[in-house]
Amino acid sequence: MNLESALERHFPFVRKGNLLNPPPEYSALRLDGPIQRVTLWNGQTAWLVTRWEDVREVLSSPHVSSDPDRRGYPSFSPGRTAHIKSRKTFINMDPPDHTLYRRMLTKEFTLKRMQELRPFVQDIVDQLLDDMLRKGPPADIVTALARPLPARVISVMLGVPYAHYADLQRWTETRNDLTSDPAEVLAAAERMTDVLGGILRGKEAQPGNGDDLLSRMAIEHINTGHLQHDEAVRMAIFLYMAGHSTTASQTALGILSFLQFPDQHAALLANPSLLKGAIEEMLRFHTIAHFNAARVATADLMIGGEKVQEGDGIFALLFAANRDPAMFSNPDNFDISRQDNRHLAFSFGIHQCLGQPLARLELEVVFDTIMKRLPKLRLAMPTEQLRFTEMAQVFSVDELRLTW
Repeated sequence: MNLESALERHFPFVRKGNLLNPPPEYSALRLDGPIQRVTLWNGQTAWLVTRWEDVREVLSSPHVSSDPDRRGYPSFSPGRTAHIKSRKTFINMDPPDHTLYRRMLTKEFTLKRMQELRPFVQDIVDQLLDDMLRKGPPADIVTALARPLPARVISVMLGVPYAHYADLQRWTETRNDLTSDPAEVLAAAERMTDVLGGILRGKEAQPGNGDDLLSRMAIEHINTGHLQHDEAVRMAIFLYMAGHSTTASQTALGILSFLQFPDQHAALLANPSLLKGAIEEMLRFHTIAHFNAARVATADLMIGGEKVQEGDGIFALLFAANRDPAMFSNPDNFDISRQDNRHLAFSFGIHQCLGQPLARLELEVVFDTIMKRLPKLRLAMPTEQLRFTEMAQVFSVDELRLTW
């Protein structure tokens, strides 16, 4: 692919028509060839990888890096660059550092531990729905359920008082917004550091019995000298941000999926055993981390038969991969009976999402409960009034007014 073609393609692309579908350029580029060059905001060119097979190859390759300090690492915007530079935690590290820090958290997200949380998650869902039903329809499910549920869960898991949620949510949105001014992103990062750093200092001084994740981090890693305070704060910020914004978006968009595909809603109501498959299809269909994943080549390599040189930036697009017709039949259909749904919504390889067991747990409890308690849920606003946050790292619907 020559440079002139790349200069005509300014990335990121915007969605058109049905905003639940990817930008049409993804399909066009997939047909043109395995990988294609695009131009970024700063004039840098990068490779766009849109096929499922090639995306998996990139994400599992030892010759690509997640380190933003490497020459050629690509970014979507000045705001995104500022966010990544301020984040500096294991998600943007390569082995062996990535392995070391991730291992400190692995036991916190085991399937066993998540199942122990199920009654707690169920209680929160029931409380939120009780409040919503008591107030009566219509209700915005985003503010009534989708946002507060994961925020409460991750707050309790980490040991962060829920009173901080409003501020932390606002700063998270600023940092995830691709259009944010870099100075605003850095200011939001500093404020999150002050709040979560102060909470962590308290736990380092008095960790108690290690009843929450940050207390256990203090006991096992900080106070033993295996982890510096500043490193732990960055990990805590990342866990908080990833632990609430993604699941909040997926919950609301999952509900919207069933409203826009009423046959799938009816199928799940008739056969609740389809729930696990429905969760996986929601994850594939929406791929809410729709701009993941940025990488840079650390050596010359071949991707889809195309030579990529050391220092070349790469976007292995999870959203494009999850709509690849070579892997998924009728990929733009929401089909909860889909078989062999090997989606990449949680990424792939060593950087696969650590918190995916928690996300699946919350989604299972939410949708099992909604189907039982609100089987006649329907939209209480014209579809043309739906507004979405697109130019952010996490795609979301801003408001979803429902009645029942």
